[in-house]
Amino acid sequence: MTEALLTATALTKAFGPTVALREADAVVSRGEVLAVMGPSGSGKSTLLHCLAGIVRPDSGAIGYAGRDLLGMSDRERSELRRTEFGFVFQFGQLVPELTCLENVALPLRLSGMKRKPAESKAVEWLDRLEVGDVRDKRPGDASGGQGQRVAVARALVTGPRVVFADEPTGALDSLNGEKVMQLLTTAARDTDAAVVLVTHEARVAAYSDREIVVRDGRVSEHEWVA
Repeated sequence: MTEALLTATALTKAFGPTVALREADAVVSRGEVLAVMGPSGSGKSTLLHCLAGIVRPDSGAIGYAGRDLLGMSDRERSELRRTEFGFVFQFGQLVPELTCLENVALPLRLSGMKRKPAESKAVEWLDRLEVGDVRDKRPGDASGGQGQRVAVARALVTGPRVVFADEPTGALDSLNGEKVMQLLTTAARDTDAAVVLVTHEARVAAYSDREIVVRDGRVSEHEWVA
């Protein structure tokens, strides 16, 4: 049986009068690519942010690798996000003042690794994501597809157990989106990292092992029809 790495039970979260999650359950298995689908405003990004320890639900429970995620201190959750979780966002969110190489090395440097070994590891991941040629460029001088692959390299460089990808191809054309998804899922599977992938696109979800659907804050395993 596949090992459950991350579990959410009966999550409820409201932002003022708007209820984003209603008794939502989810399970992410070790090494699994899980697509979280649903229409805009359904609560899928809120679910991802709760699972990642960024947003605290109003009620419910979240377990990660046998630990109570909600019982951790803010410092412990921050450490977890820096060392065991990786993140890919729709617009990359790279630091514009740093080169692409420095962006990928940044999580390692923040964890205390010296510059040379951190940059050496960053080069390996840039090459693996097929963007080694932009290592000395700043993000603004790279194409959108290249920048997003740099963001994937940054997410994977620390060897995370879970990668959270929130609409990672939303700002890309279909060709670049396909390339990013192919490289992201292949690299994650090679390193046995789980991926929680938020998307509303069926072609992106097709890269996953399993799909769940969020609609009006509730989660189901049923197929979502736009």
